[in-house]
Amino acid sequence: MRIPLVSIALLAAIAPATAADAPYLDDRSAPAALIESLYNAISRREYARAWSYFSKKPAASLDAYAEGFADTDSVRVAVGYPSEHGAAGTTHFYVPVAIEATGAGSQTQVYSGCYELQLADPQLQGEDFAPLNIAGGRLSVSTQSLPLALPATCDDTGPPDPALVELERAKALFRKAFSHCDVPEDTPADEAVSSHMARYRSSTASDDEPETALRLFQFLCGRGAYNEGHVYIMADVLGEMKALSFATPDLDIRYADTENEKVESITIIGFNAEQELVNSFFDEKTMTITSYAKWRGVGDASSTGMWMLRNGEFSLVRYDVDASYDGEMNEETILDYHSGP
Repeated sequence: MRIPLVSIALLAAIAPATAADAPYLDDRSAPAALIESLYNAISRREYARAWSYFSKKPAASLDAYAEGFADTDSVRVAVGYPSEHGAAGTTHFYVPVAIEATGAGSQTQVYSGCYELQLADPQLQGEDFAPLNIAGGRLSVSTQSLPLALPATCDDTGPPDPALVELERAKALFRKAFSHCDVPEDTPADEAVSSHMARYRSSTASDDEPETALRLFQFLCGRGAYNEGHVYIMADVLGEMKALSFATPDLDIRYADTENEKVESITIIGFNAEQELVNSFFDEKTMTITSYAKWRGVGDASSTGMWMLRNGEFSLVRYDVDASYDGEMNEETILDYHSGP
C-alpha cells in the first residue's frame, strides 16, 4: 500500500443526513457493505452507530462528529472495488469512494478518495472481538461528476478488471435491493449469478451507428420443489446499476367447474410490475428474457412470459397461460406483440 492516510474527520463536513426513514442497514460482512452501512447510519441520523464503525475515531467526540452534518442536506455515494492486503494476521482493505454532497442553497460538491478498513483474523481473536472496521481515509475535492470521480484503485497494483468491478457492484445492489432472496450459502457461483451482454439499436440511431451494449446480471433468488426464482440487474450505458421490473398481466380467470379443469374465460384486467421471474433465462440471440412458471408440480397449469430488449428496457411482448388443472399441456396465448401480423 502506497497511499498516505490522514484523519477522516473531513467526512463529517460532506457526508450528510439524507432521508431519515431509510431502511436500516448494519452490515459488516464486506468492505463495500460497511461503507454503505456508514452512510445508512448517517442518513438515519444514527450518529452513534456511524461513530462505532471507526476504530480510529474521526473527530474529538461523538457530539463534534454529529455537529459536522448540520449544514448538509443530502449525499450520494459511489463505492469502488476494494483491494486487499494481509499482514501479521490482519487484512487491510482499501476502498475507492466518490461522494456528491448537497448543502444549503442546493450547492453540490464532489469529493473522491479512499477508505482503509481492517479486520483481524476472526479465528485468532479473543473475548474482545473486533469486527471489520474503518481505520482511516482521505478525501479531496473533484471537478468531475460522481461516476467519473470514483478512483479506479487505491493502491499501486493497477486498476482492477472492469468486468470484476461491474460484477461486484451488481452484487452490492443485489444485497441491498433483494434482501428477501433466500439463496443457500453453498450455491455454486455460476448458479448464484450469471452475466450476459445485451445489445440493442436505439429507435433514433442511424443505420451506420453501432449497437448499444449493456451488461445484464441474472441472480438466483430462491428455489422450491419445481420452480426457482430469478431477479435481474442491468448496467446502463453510463455504468449505473438498476434493478429491473417486468410488466406482467393481472388475470381474472373464470372456471366452468369446481375442479378448475375447464376454463371459461381469461381476462387481462391490468398489469403488475414484477421483479422476480420464475424459471427464467436470457437468450442473447433474440435479446429476450423468458419465464416459465409451473402452477403445480406436474406442469399442467402454468404461465409463460417473454420480454424483449427495446431502447434499453425490457418490454412484455408475449404471455401464454395454461389455466386448466386437467393433466394436459394446453397453453393459450393471451397477449402477443411479438409474432407480428
